Amino acid sequence: MFEPIPLNLPPYLSRITQKLDKLFIFDELRRKDLVLTPEEWVRQHWVHYLHKHKGYPKSLMRVEGGLKLNALQKRSDLVVFNNNGEKMLLAEFKSPTVKITDKAFRQIANYNSIYKIPLLVVSNGIQHYYCKIHFEENRFEFLPELPNYNSVLNL
Repeated sequence: MFEPIPLNLPPYLSRITQKLDKLFIFDELRRKDLVLTPEEWVRQHWVHYLHKHKGYPKSLMRVEGGLKLNALQKRSDLVVFNNNGEKMLLAEFKSPTVKITDKAFRQIANYNSIYKIPLLVVSNGIQHYYCKIHFEENRFEFLPELPNYNSVLNL
């Protein structure tokens, strides 16, 4: 059973319950209890952080969206839309014990080859990376911090 650990994100008052030998965390986006895994711990912190600290509306967030990649069904961890329904942020989350390597960046880049989203986040809850994609120039740049929602609308 995963024991929640402090992350390098603002703490929040999560709703954790125990049923038999498993811990569950309430997902405010899907409005249900989910098994508390290390990756889910990171994802729920990010949803809270994006909403409360960066101004991203929860109503524009979608978790575990499906996509087809090379005939394989995959799931993105989090996609955020703008008010026009266009995808604007794609996030890939790992367990806090998983080191962020090229593999995680390749995974999100592969997903983004389908989505074409301008802002990427890769995080294990301890380390966070933010990347702005400039499609028209065929380049990317790492950002020192994640822009707030209103700033992303103007990127």
